[in-house]
Amino acid sequence: MANKAYQFRLYPTKEQEQLLAKTFGCVRFVYNKMLEERIQMFEKFKDDQESLKQQTCPTPAKYKKEFPWLKEVDSLALANAQLNLQKAFQHFFSGRAGFPKFKNRKAKQSYTTNMVNGNIKLSDGYIKLPKLKWIKLKQHREIPAHHIIKSCTITKTKTGKYYISILTEYEHQPAPKEVQTVVGLDFSMSTLYVDSEGKRANYPRFYRKALETLAKEQRKLSRKKKGSNRWHKQRLKVAKLHEKIANQRKDFLHKESHKLAKRYDCVVIEDLNMKGMSQALHFGQGVHDNGWGMFTTFLQYKLAEQGKKLIKIDKWFPSSKTCSCCGRVKESLSLSERTFRCECGFESDRDVNAAINIKHEGMKRLAIV
Repeated sequence: MANKAYQFRLYPTKEQEQLLAKTFGCVRFVYNKMLEERIQMFEKFKDDQESLKQQTCPTPAKYKKEFPWLKEVDSLALANAQLNLQKAFQHFFSGRAGFPKFKNRKAKQSYTTNMVNGNIKLSDGYIKLPKLKWIKLKQHREIPAHHIIKSCTITKTKTGKYYISILTEYEHQPAPKEVQTVVGLDFSMSTLYVDSEGKRANYPRFYRKALETLAKEQRKLSRKKKGSNRWHKQRLKVAKLHEKIANQRKDFLHKESHKLAKRYDCVVIEDLNMKGMSQALHFGQGVHDNGWGMFTTFLQYKLAEQGKKLIKIDKWFPSSKTCSCCGRVKESLSLSERTFRCECGFESDRDVNAAINIKHEGMKRLAIV
């Protein structure tokens, strides 16, 4: 079985907006109350880690007697808040994440509800959700009939728009495709990537282009009295600019990953630590503007859907220092050297040389001669 999500824009009525706001608040409230109790347990059993791991989260039902207004919202949304907290602690104990934090009103406003006894239905541009009844949505594409709805996540953006992500489950067993075409991708700060054939993604750098406009609008916001009508109007302008940049980036990355998944049977990349790179090399804006992590996620699932492969090689592999012609590894290579020159006489663009080495390393993994 495989999962696939479909995202659509929601258009709730004023009454539905009020109930959504109440649900977001109740989910945040229950999450914080459960976290508060877990912290108390943490203090109590901090010297006994095994006993601490065996402790379970209190259920949302526990708070309904003391706070009866919790009964007004979807109970499945509250139950999912409990599951999210359990996952957060599992990640903490496994070392994959830090200690869970409290959610505030500025946090992402969203909640998840599950399909139980046909409580979620799609029909003629409307979707039926628990407590909300029928709510209008813009369904720009059909969900195949063999896809079974498992859950829905409703989100409100900073610009006041509502979206629903419908998670479906379906039978999907793609036959592994014989690898005939392979490409290596080397991360590039200016163009997103350079491939082993010398082609560049030519990423438009949406954030950098909008930086001047964004700075101007943010200066206007800083001069407004916080909480006033003009401050709210200007805050919305800034939020819309950020949303536009994020949507442009996402659209570009979807299209680029689609091209690669359609053209090649196997794509080889380096398993890079982007957060560490942005901090160590002071390339924060450039790294985050590219969205390399999002790009690799898109690429992975698009290839997997077709039975194709994405290979990640070790980040310490000396792709830039190795000669793709003779295999000799240089002792040092500064970032300012954009042309790779080897003692064997080979000369190439630094990024193209690295992409070829990444491709060769991936082919070794595939045992292709």
